[in-house]
Amino acid sequence: MKRAHGEKLQLCDALEKIADALPNVDRLKCLGIANAIVPLLRNIHQYEETIIFPAYEAATGGSNANLASTRRLRAEHVEDECFAGEVTEILLAIGHGEAVENAEAVGFMLRGFFESMRRHIAFEREHVLPAIGIIDQGAI
Repeated sequence: MKRAHGEKLQLCDALEKIADALPNVDRLKCLGIANAIVPLLRNIHQYEETIIFPAYEAATGGSNANLASTRRLRAEHVEDECFAGEVTEILLAIGHGEAVENAEAVGFMLRGFFESMRRHIAFEREHVLPAIGIIDQGAI
């Protein structure tokens, strides 16, 4: 789980660098990130939903509040994957040479995506992981 969070945070950092550099971005970097986002998230989300969340629910006795939390986290996974698809499209277009017409809008989109992922990770680190005996004090 620590590795998964690390990979997601590296992705967030890379997206933040792109957002900061707009409209003058490394097109090859955009292509690389675009090709990695969706598979990375799908793999991590599958792991969380099949291993981590059931362990959390078992460790907390399946209380209504904790079940609601895992339902919300699962819903966030769906939202993140949909948003990742949109981010992928933009990054592929930029990577293939399309001009960045509205750098502010693209930057806003990227920031919305990676800030949402960082909040999700923070919640997991503060609530889910300690409940199942994983201490992850990494900085966000």
